[in-house]
Amino acid sequence: MVLASMVTGVVSLGDIRHVGGLVGRCAAFFAATTGVAVVIGLSLVNLLQPGQGVDLGVTVGAAAPELVHQSFGEFFLAMLKNTLKNPFSSMASGDVLGIITFGLLLGAVLSTMGDEAKPLRALFESLNAAMMRLTDWVMQIAPLGVFALLLQVVASQGVDALVAVGRYVIVVVVGLLVHGLLVLPTLGWTLGGVSPLRLLRGARAPLAISFSTASSSATLPVTIEMTERELGVSPKVAGFVLPLGATVNMNGTALYEAVAAMFIAQAYGIQLDLGQQLLIFITATLAAVGAAGIPSAGLITMSLVLNAVGLPLEGIALILAVDRVLDMLRTSVNVFGDITCAVVLQRFEAPEPNAAAASS
Repeated sequence: MVLASMVTGVVSLGDIRHVGGLVGRCAAFFAATTGVAVVIGLSLVNLLQPGQGVDLGVTVGAAAPELVHQSFGEFFLAMLKNTLKNPFSSMASGDVLGIITFGLLLGAVLSTMGDEAKPLRALFESLNAAMMRLTDWVMQIAPLGVFALLLQVVASQGVDALVAVGRYVIVVVVGLLVHGLLVLPTLGWTLGGVSPLRLLRGARAPLAISFSTASSSATLPVTIEMTERELGVSPKVAGFVLPLGATVNMNGTALYEAVAAMFIAQAYGIQLDLGQQLLIFITATLAAVGAAGIPSAGLITMSLVLNAVGLPLEGIALILAVDRVLDMLRTSVNVFGDITCAVVLQRFEAPEPNAAAASS
């Protein structure tokens, strides 16, 4: 799913040689805001420690895994090796850096090949659509598995497990509110020249729909319409930034994945050092790029973040029960991040020739 989503997202840009300036600014904004979101999440989860008091190592009948501690140099070399490794090996082992790097390069190459690349582009678009449909089917039956897994946790941990999950929800919600109501409006005001009140008012319809559907892709038509009509963004910028953002810009998802990974580590009694948290920062930022704009897609890429630092996937059971509500909130932040980016980039775009002539 990550590979197909990355390739189709890059190909959707068109020939990257012809939109280089807009692509560069858009990528920089996406990367910066996603990075800030992850930092907010990591800061809150380290400060509030929501996973303290739960021992999942006992719950699953196994000791907490031993994590290998590396120096920064060893960590950097290992990360570089994973980034440049065989893409098929990356997909087999779940190494998100290798998958995303290959997806970006392949998508960039396909975008420059014109009609020659049509068959392969169609293949990846179909694969992406199929993986979205498969994810939707899996999530429809997920509540049964969630109930069984959570029952085991609560039976062995008692109310402590529920209290810890409640603290986890609070940390994620606070982080999303800080990013969505403080960071993004501030950027829209200082860089885009749009006041926070106007930005929130113009985004109210897309935010309401994204909250109810938990899907940035389903919200996209309304997002484009309202961003152009209410916030004055040109069709060129809105038509480029918003579809791309619905595919690869997931501020809320990245924040959630970072908090969830740290929460699971705390619940297992595992102390993650600075280098390992840096790896969470990188993988959560990149894994969010590969999260499709459909409900609960972040849960799929969550496994990539956990694998990156050697955390057990069984820990996801503890957070599945509350994921739907958090998914609605983080999707709204994802969409708001796309809208803010469009507003900011509009300020740096030269006026359309027709518009300039009309104004004169």
